[in-house]
Amino acid sequence: MHGPRNFGLLTTLAVAAATPAFGQTAGPAVAPAAIPDFSGIWSHPSFPGFEPLASGPSSVVNRSRPPAAEAVKKKGEIELGGMVSPTPTIQCWPEPVPYIFNGVAMQMLQQPDKIIFLYPNDHQVRYVRMNQPHPAQVTPSWYGDSVGRYDGDTLVIDTVGVKIGPFAMVDFYGTPYTQALHVVERYRLLDYEAAREGLERDVRENRRPPGGADAGSAPDYSYRGKHLQLHFTVEDEGVFTMPWSATITYRRGLEAWREVVCAENLQELVFAGRDTAVPRAKKPDF
Repeated sequence: MHGPRNFGLLTTLAVAAATPAFGQTAGPAVAPAAIPDFSGIWSHPSFPGFEPLASGPSSVVNRSRPPAAEAVKKKGEIELGGMVSPTPTIQCWPEPVPYIFNGVAMQMLQQPDKIIFLYPNDHQVRYVRMNQPHPAQVTPSWYGDSVGRYDGDTLVIDTVGVKIGPFAMVDFYGTPYTQALHVVERYRLLDYEAAREGLERDVRENRRPPGGADAGSAPDYSYRGKHLQLHFTVEDEGVFTMPWSATITYRRGLEAWREVVCAENLQELVFAGRDTAVPRAKKPDF
């Protein structure tokens, strides 16, 4: 595990909405773009994972709110002492958005009424309802309530209602979140040349597993076809003073899928002999 980074204060995020001039007539109707095919295995075997943007508020830690600053400071102190602080991954707990984007791979199953995301770590599954609103009262859940729509060639997913658990964090640095967490994902297919900027940011900011990635997470580095880029924005007025964004640029993954059943191993992945905080039933269900 890596020690803490030095982070800057989040800066202002400005989003300008373009509107037609007064009296402007509507142009000819434009046929809707064909729905892009996002299906398949996508690989991003980098650590810690997020690709900070070249400018603007990105995946950095905001020190202006004590809860976030103290949580990240405590995690950093633990790791500077030679220990690995708890994370959902190490403790075999569900990984909420956007934390789960740090996974080394994912598979998208694309259907007209829903999108299903499969993540290899402990076989996590996430469902996105298409063209539906959030319910008036959202019941918090580990992956939140996710609804999606297509905006031209972009898949847009809006998530709220993420449950707060004992290892609630938005990134590997331990940055916490509150019930106000709101995440918007935008997925696009990019030509290789257009995707290179994100791939280069990934190389500068992240590391790859030593010895290469294993089956199910290994990317095809020779692939020059369409790449998948996720641009996501996180806002949480209980932790951050303003929204921030980052990307994950995926390559095509090899057609393999590893089996990782974390909860069947009650000892930590890093420190053998030390029990994890895996949820356990007091009596069998069968």
